[in-house]
This record gives sequence, C-alpha cells and structure tokens, in this order.
Amino acid sequence: MTRYQLIRRVAALIGPAFVAAIAYVDPGNFAANFSAGARYEYLLLWVLLVSNIMAAIVQYHSAKVGLITGKSLPEIVAQRLPRRSRIMYWMQAELVAVACDIAEIVGGAVALNILFGVPMVLGGLLTGAVSLVLLRLYTTREQKYFERIIMMMLIVIPLGFIIGLIQYPPDMTQMLGGVVPQFAGPDTVLLAAAMMGATIMPHVIYLHSAVARDRHGKVNDREVQSYLQATKIDVGLAMLVAGTINIAMLVLAATVLSGSPEMNTFDQIYAGLAEHAGGLVAVLFAVGLLVSGIASTSVGAQAGAVIMGGLIQKNIPTVWRRALTLIPALVLLALGFEPTSLLIFSQAALSFGIPFALIPLYQMTSDTAIMAGYANTRFMRIVLLAIITIVSLLNIYLLGLLVSGLG
Repeated sequence: MTRYQLIRRVAALIGPAFVAAIAYVDPGNFAANFSAGARYEYLLLWVLLVSNIMAAIVQYHSAKVGLITGKSLPEIVAQRLPRRSRIMYWMQAELVAVACDIAEIVGGAVALNILFGVPMVLGGLLTGAVSLVLLRLYTTREQKYFERIIMMMLIVIPLGFIIGLIQYPPDMTQMLGGVVPQFAGPDTVLLAAAMMGATIMPHVIYLHSAVARDRHGKVNDREVQSYLQATKIDVGLAMLVAGTINIAMLVLAATVLSGSPEMNTFDQIYAGLAEHAGGLVAVLFAVGLLVSGIASTSVGAQAGAVIMGGLIQKNIPTVWRRALTLIPALVLLALGFEPTSLLIFSQAALSFGIPFALIPLYQMTSDTAIMAGYANTRFMRIVLLAIITIVSLLNIYLLGLLVSGLG
C-alpha cells in the first residue's frame, strides 16, 4: 500500500477510537484532574501519563478483537462462560457502566447550573435528553455522523484550558518533577485511583470492540494488516488528544488554582478560574464540562447496550435504557450529594472494574484459536499483564486504605 493509499484508508477508518476517547475526558476526569492539580500541583502528573499510555494499548487491542473476529468482547466472553457466571459478570459490568453514567449526568447538570442556574435535577434530565438525540444517530446506523459529532465535541472541550495556559504558562521544572511516580498520603492514592479509573474506563474497553465491529464488520484476511495499521493511527491520535486534554486540566489547576482556598467543588473551581484566569476561561471550563457530560453519557449508554446485548443477549429500546440509567444519577442529585466528591468516588469505583475487562481482553487477544495469526506476541502479553498488575495493585492498596479507615 502506498503512502497516499494509507492516508486515504486512515481518513476513511478514523473515528471509532475518538468515540472511546470522549469517555477519557468525561466529568469524572474534570473532577479528579482539577482536584489533583489544585491540591497537589504536579505531584500526580505521572498518573495521567502512565494511564494514557496503558489506555492506548488497551483500546487498540479492544478494536483488534472487533476487526479480527467480527464480534464484540462481551459476545466472545459470553461464549466461554456458563450461564450463572455470565450473568454475574454482566452485573458487575453494568454496575461499572452505571457508575460512569452517574458521573456524566452529574457533570452535565453541574455545568447547566453554573452557566444558566438550572436546578440540578432538571439539568440531569436535560443532559440525558440531549444524549438520547445523539444515541439515535448511532442506533439508526448513522455511525459515521455520530463519530464526527463526538470528534467535534472533543475539540470544544479543551478551549478554556488552552486559553488559560497561554495566559499562565506552567513551570516546566515543576512539571518534570511530576513525572516521577510518588504519593503524598491516602488522599493522593484515592485521587490516583480516580484518575486511572477515569482514563482506562472498563465500559469503553467493551465498547471499542463493538464500535470497530459495527463500522467495519469482520475484516477479510487480505485487508487485516492495513485495517490494523489504520487503527493504530486512529487510536494513537485519539489518545494523544484525550491525554493532552487531561494533562491540560491538571496543569491549569496547578498553575492557576494552587495556593487558593479549598477547591473541592465545581463551583469553587469555576469561581477560582474566574478570579485568577478571567471570566472567559471560567465560562469555557463550564461549557467544556457540559459538552463532556453530554457526549460521554451518550457513549456510556451505548456501552451499556453493548454489554447487555453481548453478555445476556437482551436488548432494551434506547429510550428505556436512557431512562433507567438516568434514575440513579437523578436520585443522587435530588438527595443533594456534593457533585465533585461524588464524581471522584465514582471514578475510583470504576478502577475496581478495570481488571474484569482487562483479563478477558488479555485472554482473548492471546488465544490463537480466536485471533489466528494475530494473537499477541510474547512481548505484548507481558505488557498487558503488567497493566493488569499495576491496576490491581493500586486497587488492593486503595482497598486496604479504605478498610483501615473504616476500622
């Protein structure tokens, strides 16, 4: 294939990875990254760097499953589990998707409240309603349009961060210090788990295989290599954009908000940005949060449908699924839970679901009976095992801290 042909192929295939990437800049990322930067400056920058590299590797392998097999990861898992185990696996996967949806609906509601004074519950309903319109594009087989809209939304999200960082450039020496892995107490471990859970998102691991399958179907043997090559570029670009946005959040908070009064809520972050970086940056922050909530909850709802359809072969109409997944978020909003803390804890909870998605992904992509000649090399098996180990150790450490705290 010539370079020109490759460029045309990539341009035609680009999109599925950006659907996954929007979930990596959801309101949970806003909460975790801004909290980490405001409280600890650049201390946890390394978490974002490591998480983004791991996410790129994981998302590529998820897409590869869809391209090689023509099936989603949940469908393949379902074929290898007995009924009771399959239902239990589905339940944990759905809980993870719901936890993520809570973060996204809450984020959209907060943004509408900040920008227009919309009551929180009504803001949650509006966020869910707009996301339903986006979902209809996917379910009516207009997947390319869905992907293009998501990509445009991804471009809007970082505008405020870019302007803020142009006005207030970060200290590069301090930034380099944040590349060294370190913690500073239990709170930083919780934030690290939240940042990782908001970056390597379990439901998007399931989804990416389905998005690749829905867009391309099972790729024939003659075209596999070119599709995989294009997918690497798609994933690389999407993760570069998502990673840059996440790093910009933390760096802006470290540069502008550190040393300010406590930045524990979105209202405080908004007020702090308005005071120290100007009203435009603050408004664009809220706009980015709103766009993030709408786009990521659309992706999350689609992921829930993929999980249910693949694991238990049940399909609920889009409107009903949207309504059911809205309920937990609306209840929490009605009860008056503090949104930012709620988002951080929900993202930390997501990190416990990562191994449940990664272990099957490792097994399936390493199995020659499934992947034929495209099964993982020994080196890649070691890399995926290392990712699983890092995430699991962080979960165990966090769980130990929670247990000791309860004691």
